[in-house]
Amino acid sequence: MSPQMRDMSRDRQNEAAGGASSSELLLKLRMLTERSSLCSPKARDQELMKEKEGRHPAQPGGPALLHHCRGPGEDPRSQVHHSSQGYRPPHRRPPAEGVHGDAEGDDEDHVRRNARPAPLQKAFRKKFVIPDFQPFCAHIDELYENAKKMPGGQVADYIPQLARFSPDLWAVALCTVDGQRHTVGDTKVPFCLQSCVKPLKYAIAVHDHGTDYVHRFIGKEPSGLRFNKLFLNEEDKPHNPMVNAGAIVCTSLIKQGASNAEKFDYMMNFMNKLAGNEYVGFSNATFQSERESGDRNFAIGYYLKEKKCFPEGTDMTSILDFYFQLCSIEVTCESASVMAATLANGGFCPITGERILSPEAVRNTLSLMHSCGMYDFSGQFAFHVGLPAKSGVAGGILLVVPNVMGIMCWSPPLDKLGNSVRGIQFCTDLVSLCNFHNYDNLRHFAKKLDPRREGGDQRVKSVINLLFAAYTGDVSALRRFALSSMDMEQRDYDSRTALHVAAAEGHAEVVRFLLEACKVNPVPKDRWGNTPMDEAVHFGHHDVVTILRDYHNQYSPQDSGAKKESAENKLDGML
Repeated sequence: MSPQMRDMSRDRQNEAAGGASSSELLLKLRMLTERSSLCSPKARDQELMKEKEGRHPAQPGGPALLHHCRGPGEDPRSQVHHSSQGYRPPHRRPPAEGVHGDAEGDDEDHVRRNARPAPLQKAFRKKFVIPDFQPFCAHIDELYENAKKMPGGQVADYIPQLARFSPDLWAVALCTVDGQRHTVGDTKVPFCLQSCVKPLKYAIAVHDHGTDYVHRFIGKEPSGLRFNKLFLNEEDKPHNPMVNAGAIVCTSLIKQGASNAEKFDYMMNFMNKLAGNEYVGFSNATFQSERESGDRNFAIGYYLKEKKCFPEGTDMTSILDFYFQLCSIEVTCESASVMAATLANGGFCPITGERILSPEAVRNTLSLMHSCGMYDFSGQFAFHVGLPAKSGVAGGILLVVPNVMGIMCWSPPLDKLGNSVRGIQFCTDLVSLCNFHNYDNLRHFAKKLDPRREGGDQRVKSVINLLFAAYTGDVSALRRFALSSMDMEQRDYDSRTALHVAAAEGHAEVVRFLLEACKVNPVPKDRWGNTPMDEAVHFGHHDVVTILRDYHNQYSPQDSGAKKESAENKLDGML
């Protein structure tokens, strides 16, 4: 997903949760201010005088408002150009001699880069995906310390080289889709990707060949069995690319016909791009150790060969060597977090700005990570954490928060299912704190921390959107706000509520919704001592006066708390 599409997605998400883009907020604030200014006694007298003389105040949102939002004679479309001034796209190495590349893809990259605001501009405007990054990092540090205390787990010893790692090693690194970075713990210690490489090589295979070709050889379903079982599905194909059988077949699809040396160079170059040219190495000791202790994988390989699971002409033993090499690729937590962030960013590396993977490859990879990425714990992880992830026996967990960030957790002690004990605890705690779970945008999860929102400005945006919905009579928007647990009695700087605004505008349906469904106070007073009833009487909205009078007679401040509890049940019915 490109940054422009991601920004549009954020604006839609903010709108659904009571937020809005900056330009929308400016328009709404101006319109509400003009209406609010008519509510003071002096302004009312002036308005009445104008009505008698046949003059009417300018309509909010008219030419005067547009003139206020941009310079005289300035084309509003030019504002997009202004936001990218001074930005230089990152340096790109020229293509190798004889390699011309995809002209359409180059044009796409050029447009995307020049339309993206510079990082410094984003920082000053607080337009990063996580605007208040330091407080968020403080939360990450707390989660890290909490998981560090987790006892238990066993360092993998069936690959002798892995058994040499200290069980006390523990690291977390994150990289957002805007390139914000945070690390804590042993994040510079190299370790092998092991099974964490499986989603990456699957993504590369889909990027190179397309979904249909890859899934002629590999299925898409969770197996429900151990990751190294000799078992195929009903079509005699491996269940998915996240188990050993599927990963071995996936390995055979990369650079078919090339030598292992060429294949390895190709994969290392791809891994370097995914990691933003940060550390990617190779552990020959681990490779030799895997090879010497890989009887189970050799058995799987011969079984796959017997069932004709490989493309025609495949050398099975050569593919197994290549498979062991890919498992032995080394990363640090820092470089692996960039790989995860590239997946979170729709295939664009947040560090270099290059498109590395196609959207199709990223989407398919994240889908399979979500359903099959955590061995026999995949269902539990999807239920409790709800994010795409892949674990490896070296102790790593590659976690992706789509459109937000990538995280790499690493700690060698594993549980009985082969997942890092501390890594699982960290991921669970992260989703308990922040609404990153795929289904956390429901009503009852609204109390979680949302790092994607600006903390200081959120209340201002919330009030503006609430009052503007009341001003325009948008009951649908008010329902969404109420279902997201917004305070429907919020006040602006003149102490005016949504009920004040709706009564002044004569929106009887809005007034009825606020009183019946939301159980708001029917007699709040603004800074001039006016109630919604006063507004309705002043502007001659007799139907609203009738509704307010009925609720004014029934209202008792002592019962308001109990009524608000029952209001939640009524909101669901009013959808």
